[in-house]
Formats: sequence, structure tokens, C-alpha cells
Amino acid sequence: MTYQNIVILTGAGISAESGLSTFRDEGGLWAKHRIEDVATPEAFIKNPDLVQGFYNARRRQLQDVTPNGAHLALAKLEKEHSGPVTIITQNVDDLHERALSHNVIHMHGELSKVRCTQCGRVQLWLGDCTQDKACSACGKSPALRPYIVWFGELPYYMDRIHGLLGQCDLFISIGTSGTVYPAAGFVADVQKAGYAHTLEINLEPSAGISYFAEARFGKAGDLVPVLVDELLGK
Repeated sequence: MTYQNIVILTGAGISAESGLSTFRDEGGLWAKHRIEDVATPEAFIKNPDLVQGFYNARRRQLQDVTPNGAHLALAKLEKEHSGPVTIITQNVDDLHERALSHNVIHMHGELSKVRCTQCGRVQLWLGDCTQDKACSACGKSPALRPYIVWFGELPYYMDRIHGLLGQCDLFISIGTSGTVYPAAGFVADVQKAGYAHTLEINLEPSAGISYFAEARFGKAGDLVPVLVDELLGK
């Protein structure tokens, strides 16, 4: 079957294959901190230096990793497919963009950006961010926070995402646990529209596997290039 409008959800699993740690990795950055201490608005108010330091360390990690075969294959799909291909990612890294995907929605924010808490300006930020840094737009300090959706905050671009889910005829979920909402509910939203094929690619079945019409298990770096070639008729 030929698909026209493809929407792809990517999660931590696709970036883990490039060497970025996930919530569940032992010995990684997340293992050294409680989520409540570094990934909530309350944590930033209580100890902004700790939070900034944590995300500075995560930002520096990006310098040591490169896109893997799955990222590159998705960029190829976007370039060569005759219809629209949209990536909705839960990841805050820039590996999709570095693989040359252009139509990427970061629903949980981006490590390589900061947001001013005073004027709302979002700007590119590749180095360390500290409390003494001033906003380039309004000049206030301290004002900058990581451009990250923390626990207790609403993900970005949800209206746009729901519109895309209702229009696609192929929905692919790659490297997600199926436990983090609202992303875990996207496949159900697609089903409600009634006409899209749904496919999961994962190391093992996700919590939402029963919602998918098709599943393939293994490394995304191995499976996604094969799938992309199938979709492109190669």
C-alpha cells in the first residue's frame, strides 16, 4: 500500500542508540539526580544553579554523539517521499536536525535553546547557561531557563500535533515506552480518525502495543532503514 501523509513519533530509544542516556539508564546523568530535583518548575525555583548545571551537562553530551542509521533514514524518507513526512519527537536533542530532517516538532523542548522567563524570548544556546547570563532581548538577569518541558508543564505544539494525527494515513512510533502521556495516547487518537495504518518499532513491546496494527522489534538503527526503503519502493 502507498501512503501519502506520514507522521512519525520518536522517543528516547532512537537517541539511546546514538549513546544518549535515558531516564532508565544506570550510571547516566538521570541516575545521579531525582527527577523532582532537576526536572520541575519547583526545582528551578528552589535551586536554579543545580538545574542549570544538570542541563549544561546534558547539552555538552550532544557534542559527543552523532545521528544513527534511524535518524538518517527518516531524513531520507522526508527528502524522497512524495507526500508530507512529519516527525514528532519527545526527545530534546538535535539529532534529527543534524541528520537533515527539517519537519521536526519538539513537543518537549530543545536542549540547544533557552527561554527568557521575563519576556518569553526563545533563543539558540549551545554553551553553558548560568544565572548571571542576561537575555539578549530584554537584558534582564537572572532570566534564562532551559527550553525544556518539565514535569507538571504542558507540552508544546499540541494543537498542531492533534491536527496532524487526524490527517495522517500512516503513523509510526519508534523507540517509545508508551507510558508517558500525552504522547502515549497519540496512537489511540490516530485510531479514532479511522483510516491510518499504525506501526510500532521498538526493542520490545511498549505499554500501548495493543493499539498498533503492526509491530517490528529490534534496533531502530537496523529496522528503520529497511522500513524506509519499503515505503520508498526500493
